[in-house]
Amino acid sequence: MASYESKEDVKGAEPFVESNVDNISLPKPNDVGALAFDDYTQGGLGRHLGLVSTTFLVIGRIIGTGIFSTPGSIVQGLGSVGAALMFWVLGLFLCAAGLCVWLEFACMIPRSGGEKVYLEAVYKRPRLLITVFFAVQAICLGFTASGCVVFASYILVAADHVVTEWEERGIAIAVIVSVTLLHTFLPNWGVRGMNVIGVIKIVVLLFIVVTGWVVLGGGISHIPDPHASFRNAFAGSATSGNLYATALFKVLNSYAGWSNPMYVLNEVKNPVRTVKIAGPLGLTVCGILYILCNISYFAAATPEEIAHSGNTVASYFMGKVFGSAAKRALSVLVAISALGNVLTVTFAQSRVNQELAKEGVIPFPKFWASSWPFGSPSSGLLLHFIPSFIILIAIPFNDAYSFIIDLEGYPGSVVNFLVVTGLFYLRWKKPDLPRPFKVWWPIAAFFLVAQAFQLVAPFLRPPGGKGDTSLPYWLSSVVGIGILAASIVYWFVWWVAAPAIGKYRLEPRREYLKDGTAVVVYKRTPTAYSN
Repeated sequence: MASYESKEDVKGAEPFVESNVDNISLPKPNDVGALAFDDYTQGGLGRHLGLVSTTFLVIGRIIGTGIFSTPGSIVQGLGSVGAALMFWVLGLFLCAAGLCVWLEFACMIPRSGGEKVYLEAVYKRPRLLITVFFAVQAICLGFTASGCVVFASYILVAADHVVTEWEERGIAIAVIVSVTLLHTFLPNWGVRGMNVIGVIKIVVLLFIVVTGWVVLGGGISHIPDPHASFRNAFAGSATSGNLYATALFKVLNSYAGWSNPMYVLNEVKNPVRTVKIAGPLGLTVCGILYILCNISYFAAATPEEIAHSGNTVASYFMGKVFGSAAKRALSVLVAISALGNVLTVTFAQSRVNQELAKEGVIPFPKFWASSWPFGSPSSGLLLHFIPSFIILIAIPFNDAYSFIIDLEGYPGSVVNFLVVTGLFYLRWKKPDLPRPFKVWWPIAAFFLVAQAFQLVAPFLRPPGGKGDTSLPYWLSSVVGIGILAASIVYWFVWWVAAPAIGKYRLEPRREYLKDGTAVVVYKRTPTAYSN
C-alpha cells in the first residue's frame, strides 16, 4: 500500500485524511463498491518523488514550448510590445492565483487526480456527472501534440533541412511514440530524464536572458538600437476582446504546469509540505525567466520580426544576435526542451487517466487502470497516446500549434471556472474543514473573473473576422464546447437512458488488480432484484 509512510508524511493533512475526506469526496468509502482514501493511493510506483523532482515537475511542464514559440503569435495578435509584456506579467499573476486555489484543495485532499478530485468534492449531484464531464475532456484534450510539433520544427531548423509536411509529422509522431515507450518500460529513467532536461531548460533560458542584457547594454554592434522596441511600447495595441482572449490563452498555456504535482500526489513524499514548496518555487522561477526572455527577444528584434518568426522565436533571436551557427545550436537545445515538456505532460496525464479509470466511468476500467507490467500506468499512457496521435495526423500542420493551444484553452477555462467556484461553495458549505493552506479570497475572486472573461471573449469577432490560424476564429472554442457537451450526453446515455430502457441499474463493485490497485467496476443489476 502506498499510503503515508510516516507521521512526517501526514503533517498538516492527517486530521483531514482521517476525518474529513469522506465528508466531501465522492464516492463515500462505506458505499458498496466505492473507494476509500487509501484505495486511491494503492498500487503503482509508491511515493518516490521528493522536493527536487516535484519542483522539476513544475519547471519541466511550464518550460517546454511556449516561451520559445508563442511570443511571436502573442505580439502579432496584441499589436504592441507593451501589451505583450503586460500579458506575460498578467499571466504570471493569474497562474499564481490559480496555484493558490489548487493548493487549498490539494492540501485538503492530498491524492492524485488534480481537478478531477476537486470537482468531485464539490459537485456531488447528479451522481458521477462531474466525473464523466472531466473524464471526457481530460482524455480527449489531454494530449501533448504541441510539444511534438515544436520539437519537429526546431530540430529541422537545427539540421538546416527542408522536408515535406508529412515528414515533419513523422518526426512529431516519433517523439510521442518514444516518450510513451520510455515511460511504460523504463519509468524511473523517464523521471530522471525529466529532471536532467529541466536543468537544461533553465540553463537555456538563463543564456537567453544574459544575452538580452548584453544586447541592451550595447554589447552587440550590429544591433544599433536595442531599445527601439520599448519606445512607445503600447502604440498599435489591439482593441478586439477576441485578440486579448486568444493571447491570454496562449500566455496561460505557456505557464501551464503549475498544477502538475497535483496530478501525481500519490507518488510524492510528504505531499502536503512538498507541494506547498514545489508549486510556488517552480512557478516563480519560470515566471521571472519568461518575462526576462521576452525582454531579450524584443531587445534584439523588432515586434514585426518577432511576429513573423513563427514557432521558432528563440532560434530567430539567436540567429539575429550570433548568426546561423548559434541559431542551429540553440534550436537543438529548444528541441530538447520541447522533448522534456512531452515527457513531463505524458507522465502526469497518464496518472490522471489512471485515476479516471479507477472510478469506473470509462469502458474497460480494469484495463485502463492497470500498472502492469513495470508499475507504470501503461494503459493510461496508451490512453494518452491515442488522442495525441490523432491530432498530429488530423490538423493542418502549419496551423497545428496555434489551434492545439486554442483548443485546449477553452475547456480548460470551463474546468478552472468550476473549480474556483467550487472553492467558494465549499468555504460556505463546510467552513470548519481543516485547511492546511487557505487562499485569501480576493485572490481566488481575481482568478474567477479571469476565467469568466475567457469563456466569453473568444466569441467576440476579431478584426476582419480572422483569428490566428487559417481556420475560423470560433472553431477551437466550438470544438471544445462540443467535447464538453458530448461528455454530458455520454453520462446521460450510460447512467440514465440505457439503464431505464434496459431495466437495470448500475451498482459499483470494488475490485483489486494484482498490484493492489483498487478499481470501481459497475455491474448491471436487473431493477426487479435491486433494493
